[in-house]
Amino acid sequence: MALKNLPLGISTLSKLLENNCIYVDKTEYAFNLINTPGRFFLSRPRRFGKSLFVDTLKEIFEGNQKLFEGLYIHDKWDWAKKYPVIKLDFAGGMLNSRKDLDEKIHEILFLNEKNLGVTTEIKSISGRFAALIKGAREKYGERVVVLVDEYDKPILDNISELSIAKELRDGLKNIYSVLKEQDANLQFIFMTGVTKFSKVSLFSGVNQLKDITLSKSYSSICGYTDIDLQEHFSEYLAGSDPEEVKQWYNGYNWTGSESVYNPYDILLFLSEEKVFRNYWFETGSPTFLIELFRKNQYFLPDLENIEVFQRTLSSFEIESLHPLTLLFQAGYLTIEKTFIEREKLVYRLKIPNQEVRLALNDYFIEDYTGISADLKNRQDVLYNALSTGNIASFEQHIRSLFAGIPWRNFTNNDLANFEGYYASVLYAFFASLNAQIIPEDITNRGQADMTILLGNHIYVMEIKVVDHLPEGNNQALQQIVQRNYAEKYRNREGMTVHEVGLVFNKTERNLVQVDYVTTP
Repeated sequence: MALKNLPLGISTLSKLLENNCIYVDKTEYAFNLINTPGRFFLSRPRRFGKSLFVDTLKEIFEGNQKLFEGLYIHDKWDWAKKYPVIKLDFAGGMLNSRKDLDEKIHEILFLNEKNLGVTTEIKSISGRFAALIKGAREKYGERVVVLVDEYDKPILDNISELSIAKELRDGLKNIYSVLKEQDANLQFIFMTGVTKFSKVSLFSGVNQLKDITLSKSYSSICGYTDIDLQEHFSEYLAGSDPEEVKQWYNGYNWTGSESVYNPYDILLFLSEEKVFRNYWFETGSPTFLIELFRKNQYFLPDLENIEVFQRTLSSFEIESLHPLTLLFQAGYLTIEKTFIEREKLVYRLKIPNQEVRLALNDYFIEDYTGISADLKNRQDVLYNALSTGNIASFEQHIRSLFAGIPWRNFTNNDLANFEGYYASVLYAFFASLNAQIIPEDITNRGQADMTILLGNHIYVMEIKVVDHLPEGNNQALQQIVQRNYAEKYRNREGMTVHEVGLVFNKTERNLVQVDYVTTP
């Protein structure tokens, strides 16, 4: 029996089924959502299957029963009852001005009017949308379903230009505010996006949307589970290492019992002869995010141990962007676990998988150092030095690395005086090698700045940044030895422990003193 086709780039259910493509059944989630009237919002990263789920809802409400034969919802939904559906889709194209946005909205409303056979004479966007909803209700005798795909894309496409982003936010508010006004004529609202902006008339007031982003019941509404891979892709995956696939592309969790795979990665991985690459990461650039981290002088090693309250993950304003919120909502961080602390729910975050970890830190390196042309060569040299315990080579490479950072990286900022800068650059390099990193490694005598585990070698590091060239003993190494930071790693079979003191100078902007003690 021939294998079904992979659903690459297909986000409409009818086209997917017509072309004999694999469909991972998400209609149980759809049934649970639409069984009662409601207004819902779902945030997921780009290319995670949101558009296909929106289209699935559209086909259900329009009563296209034949499409759902053999699927969970087929014998559970009343197909005789059909609803008028208005779909607002902002997934395609770039809108760079309020004028562009208004034209796009008028175009979308025209297509919906044509599809529903409803004509309106009102020229304003809000008035036209309201008339469309009322007209559809009157014509079909049923309340209207409104589905919005990628509601926030116009804002996100311009997030680095504050004035334009605010203009577009106001333009979207102009149309979304109609949904509250027309509540009596609406049966169901479902909206997707990446980010939850609170000033777009969606997330406040009596008729606010229910945010199901962090709901355990809907954690796997997008993405593929292990069971999905076994049931639908087992023949495609034959010959690949399941654990390696999991390390590369699994790890996304929104408080559910199991993590999910990025569907875009899985489909590209299978179609490209099972070669491991950064398929999803390469479709979007986190440049603005990385710049935000540098601008805020974020201490990158803290990415290994992030704990935040729910408020940090939920919503924010364009005027006060929090880099961790953006990283989470964009898919570069995910939830590792939740717990209660001082009667508040706390989320512990992590980088989801190897793809994101390696690619994200390459971006950090390029932005923090300005080095990109010979990045691979520098990583290779550093990996060989650390994996073989060659600290002399490690020292030489780090000096060369910081010496190669362009002077312009330090103009109009105080990065050289930011002590965390040096540790952040080192962290990004170590993480880009897929080394295990323990920042602020706690012992009963204090904490080492960073511990690196790579191959058979463990490096317990202390970093000092000084104003003057050091004289005499290495204070960083003295602190490691005197406080015995490395004690808990000694006597590990087959492992060599290195205690390494690194001293940087603000004026030189480089490593000026390295000393170490090695214990076989």
